[in-house]
Amino acid sequence: MQRKYVIILPDGAADEPLEQLDGMTPLEAAEIPNIDAVVDSGRLGTVRTVPDGFSPGSDVATMSLFGYDVNEYYTGRAPIEAVARNIELQPDDVVFRCNLVNVTQGEMTDFTAGHIRTRESQQVMAALNEVLGGEGIRFHTGVSYRNLLVIRDTLALEAVCMPPHDIPGEPVSDYLPKGKGGRQVQEIMAQAERIVAEHDVNKVREDLGEVPATGIWLWGQGVVPIMPRFRQRFGVRGSVIAAVDLIRGLGKLLGWPIIDVPGATGYIDTDYAAKGRYAIEALEEYDLVAVHIEAPDEAGHMGDADAKVEALERIDECIVGPVLEKLQSFDRWRILVAPDHPTPVALRTHTNTPPPFCIAGSEVPKGFAKCTFNERQAATSDFHIGAGHELMDYFIR
Repeated sequence: MQRKYVIILPDGAADEPLEQLDGMTPLEAAEIPNIDAVVDSGRLGTVRTVPDGFSPGSDVATMSLFGYDVNEYYTGRAPIEAVARNIELQPDDVVFRCNLVNVTQGEMTDFTAGHIRTRESQQVMAALNEVLGGEGIRFHTGVSYRNLLVIRDTLALEAVCMPPHDIPGEPVSDYLPKGKGGRQVQEIMAQAERIVAEHDVNKVREDLGEVPATGIWLWGQGVVPIMPRFRQRFGVRGSVIAAVDLIRGLGKLLGWPIIDVPGATGYIDTDYAAKGRYAIEALEEYDLVAVHIEAPDEAGHMGDADAKVEALERIDECIVGPVLEKLQSFDRWRILVAPDHPTPVALRTHTNTPPPFCIAGSEVPKGFAKCTFNERQAATSDFHIGAGHELMDYFIR
């Protein structure tokens, strides 16, 4: 009988001790009895998801967790998101992530432009296309602030760009695109600034007391990667539940069907219970279901420890608990809970510290000591995976 697998990906869940949590991390402070039960019946460890030379983003870290060596397959974040949106690309097309951002007094105030609504982004992207778009440049609406730009010029690949979520409160002049192609990218950003800032959408947002978008920020560029299908490599029929295009795009590249969940937002207000229900239903059809939850990462970027603790508790109650119960109805099963990277509340950005993971199920040896799921106990375990892409092989085989 085919074994059933579930991967729970609480994005950015790992953290560092916080004074406001009495010296605990959010994982230590959260009541997560179902994830702790996975640890208690299985194994706890750490996994190095970000190799040397790579920035600690969800693109690199999740590709590693899905079993693919980023040294071999990674080509950039934006093209993965383009795959999710079914954007047709030519061989010399370079895709950029195009954040709508708020820059105030020269500082990166909000890399999400106040989590601008998708319908508002749509109007802004249309205006940018009307003025700047043409045969060699095209803007594409994504979800909320997460949009895309396609440039038909391979020189743009050589620009050195900084993710805006890595520079909260920093002077943007210090982090503008550099290197070959950097001037071209800067010019597009400069030309877009007036169009975005003066758009009616942002005038309305200001009237409502909401954070307006003052411009765009281009980063994460690349070309579409060619990756072998997951079923070819591991012999398992996978599927993915995710609200953000990055994870949906990775799933499509791996040959996984995308399971749409009503109420899944890619933010802290996502419908956790719906994700749990749809994961349980998907287990009837697929061998493997990967469930991605963006909320802990968003809370980390917001610098909100309480929101992060709440997100972790909702993941445990509404997703891990019901899914674990369903898995145990099968003869052979395994579950993996693995944050992709830390997003420390105090830093409001990602780090490359190896996050904890836990694994349990059929034929998974039990750890030696009773412990709970957190960074400190994982660091003292006897299970450390130094190359992130090797974890999937252990999990499956």
